[in-house]
Amino acid sequence: MKNKFYQYIEGLQDKIVAGLEQIDGEAKFQEDLWEREEGGGGRTRVIENGAVFEKGGVNISAVHGPLAPAMQKYFNVGEVDFFACGLSLVIHPKNPMVPTVHANWRYFEMYDKQGNVIDQWFGGGQDLTPYYLFEEDAKHFHEVCKRSCDRHNPTFYPEYKQKCDEYFWNSHRDEARGIGGLFFDYCKASKEMNIEDWYNFVTEVGDSFLDAYVPIVENRKELPYTKENKDWQEIRRGRYVEFNLVHDKGTLFGLKTNGRIESILMSLPPHVQWVYDHHPEPGSEEAILLNVLEHPKDWI
Repeated sequence: MKNKFYQYIEGLQDKIVAGLEQIDGEAKFQEDLWEREEGGGGRTRVIENGAVFEKGGVNISAVHGPLAPAMQKYFNVGEVDFFACGLSLVIHPKNPMVPTVHANWRYFEMYDKQGNVIDQWFGGGQDLTPYYLFEEDAKHFHEVCKRSCDRHNPTFYPEYKQKCDEYFWNSHRDEARGIGGLFFDYCKASKEMNIEDWYNFVTEVGDSFLDAYVPIVENRKELPYTKENKDWQEIRRGRYVEFNLVHDKGTLFGLKTNGRIESILMSLPPHVQWVYDHHPEPGSEEAILLNVLEHPKDWI
């Protein structure tokens, strides 16, 4: 399964990079191959200063070795070995009318000292972080998510949508990072779903990513914007940074397992503002977005 899923994310990385380069029309992703001293490595691809995308990364990795003590404690296990592979992407557009997007699909195995698999699971999801709210964009993104889920289990979308709203919550700000999508983790074999079924589900979601995001970019990338719009985007990006450094499990896992810093922090935007005690004008477009972030809603 680990080889099968890694081959899948290699192909998915190529597909997503090609799709995003086509929309940008100017910048190309730069590739960086790296190795991890303890075992494994990855293929980082980053785009910067494009016509549409200010910064973005579409990365794959496969790492293995002894599980670090901090993570042994987290998983409540003794000395075990692990294998983890996945694709992680974050795209920060230039135009504030185009939302930031994040997605991740991953697979994890744990072994005893004799090399026997003692645990395995999938995880992942995709979520949208707009700076200005276009309800039709939110509905489109969630409809694509729901379609992927419904092909496997009608309970998946409502369950994973709710988990997404709960996970991407900046508790220290009492607001969501964005308008959600899907979030699932510890998807293990059971009577209802074997590990092959989970592979089929996760790859279905991965294959739907460009369908979920590209039409939104196409509709918004040429819209006019002001310096005030750009300032608001950069203030909201500050909240994005706060979530990733304070709450995000993937970032914390990478930092605690001697992960590659450049790849882990690839998700951080290049230009950000922290304005003291900033509040948008009541009734403004910015205030409308904030109200939705403070009270997550059902888009379908």
